[in-house]
Amino acid sequence: MDGVSAVTAAAKAPIPVIIVGAGPTGACAALELARHGTPSVVIDRWEGVYPQPRAVHLDDEVLRILDRLGVAERFAAISRPGGGLRLVDAALRVLGEFPREGVSPTSGFTRASMFDQPDLEGLLRARLAETPEVTLLGGHEVTTVEQPSPGRVRVRARAITTGEEQLLDAEVLLGCDGANSLVRRSIGSTMTDLGFEQRWLVVDIRTGEDLRQWEGVHQVCDSTRAATYMRIGPERYRWEFQLLDHETAADF
Repeated sequence: MDGVSAVTAAAKAPIPVIIVGAGPTGACAALELARHGTPSVVIDRWEGVYPQPRAVHLDDEVLRILDRLGVAERFAAISRPGGGLRLVDAALRVLGEFPREGVSPTSGFTRASMFDQPDLEGLLRARLAETPEVTLLGGHEVTTVEQPSPGRVRVRARAITTGEEQLLDAEVLLGCDGANSLVRRSIGSTMTDLGFEQRWLVVDIRTGEDLRQWEGVHQVCDSTRAATYMRIGPERYRWEFQLLDHETAADF
């Protein structure tokens, strides 16, 4: 199939908003627009939820947004309240503790919640499917962004499995496509990567064993090797270990 015949022509009437990226930011933006009666098309290269664990914590202000979007009860079913932060030394003696339990008196929502990002993205996608103002175009990647005329943005989206392409016109294009954003490059914006001063190994596990640990986040303040430990869910835990200069993740 050649490049011309594979392209579906852009509609005469532009879509009010095209959102590139269906992660938490893009999905929440689409749902917020829908609350105000604005239709959108959300384009994401993943047909389903990206499965790798990433974010594990959100605060009461984010939970307030999820409540406004109608998913707070569903989020409560896949999350647990966070206990706060405990600083310990190399011998695990407590140096300080910063509790985050309970409800914020300002927002009225749980101060800290622990969760698995794929679970959050799954419930947000389910909410998108229930929202008539939102069309999710999964399994597609945006290859070009153009501005053919004032007030109109044209996006070329390619189906990853078939190679078929669509041209979609919009009044507004919203880039929620992460650190390697095509949208950012297309508008000539830049991002300065400050890099990382340290390298860390992050290990997520699932176990039914009771590890008999405090329910909050442990920060090990060890000058030789800093570390972090946290319980994410009923059977989900995360360890983070600072790698020394001569070490690689493969050493572990």
